[in-house]
Amino acid sequence: MRQFIVSIILAAALLGGGAASAETIRVGVTPGPHAQIMENIAERAASQGLTIKVMEFSDYVLPNAALAQGDLDANSFQHQPYLDNQIKDRGYPLVSVAKTVIFPMGLYSKKVKSLSEVSDGATIGIPNDPTNGGRALLLLQKVGLLKLSATAGLKASVADIAENSRKLKIVELDAAQLPRSLDDTTLSAVNTNYAMEAGLSPVRDALAREDSNSPYANVIAVRAQDKDKPWVATLVKLYQSAETKAFIEKTFGASVDPAF
Repeated sequence: MRQFIVSIILAAALLGGGAASAETIRVGVTPGPHAQIMENIAERAASQGLTIKVMEFSDYVLPNAALAQGDLDANSFQHQPYLDNQIKDRGYPLVSVAKTVIFPMGLYSKKVKSLSEVSDGATIGIPNDPTNGGRALLLLQKVGLLKLSATAGLKASVADIAENSRKLKIVELDAAQLPRSLDDTTLSAVNTNYAMEAGLSPVRDALAREDSNSPYANVIAVRAQDKDKPWVATLVKLYQSAETKAFIEKTFGASVDPAF
């Protein structure tokens, strides 16, 4: 009889342990594709013992600060060069644990229908953060609107412009504001997630886009101390799955490229 009671107690403990092992995590995203993809993953996560609370942020600054402070458990909104720059500049104890998607940056306009119509002295908007600003300048160089110094890399800045024969006016704005800047600029370099949120189609509306060789693959970031926790592996497995890839391709078509 005593053995039977002990068995019941052990069984109850095991059941209780199973319930306690279920994880609830908070994942920070920016509106648009990042949020939509994570919401889709959250719908499937429960069957893997993981509850995902998707939290949207309207800019690129707060998600890393919130993650570093412990207000988030992970975020999925940024590419690796941006994360590297944030870690270097702010000392965040963050690491990337998986590649997610690539959003090719595009050049958009409400005033011209082709790059050949861009006149001398035109105003061009680019993101004001170092990595996305450099990304925009490299795209402008690729399409022949300006030239950068030979030493300018992924973090090229306005100071690295070596040739601007068209006397273009480069205006640096918050990345999220760039779609709204199209009423005031001739051309703006817009990240795909913000373009799509504003109703712009990278395939239909962009006058030029990065190609598939872009080094700006987005990543899932976590605190370094959490990178080996079981929920991280579960989140990565869910993201880098055939189901997620199918959702991305069905929902976004050629506008978003899976990076896994």
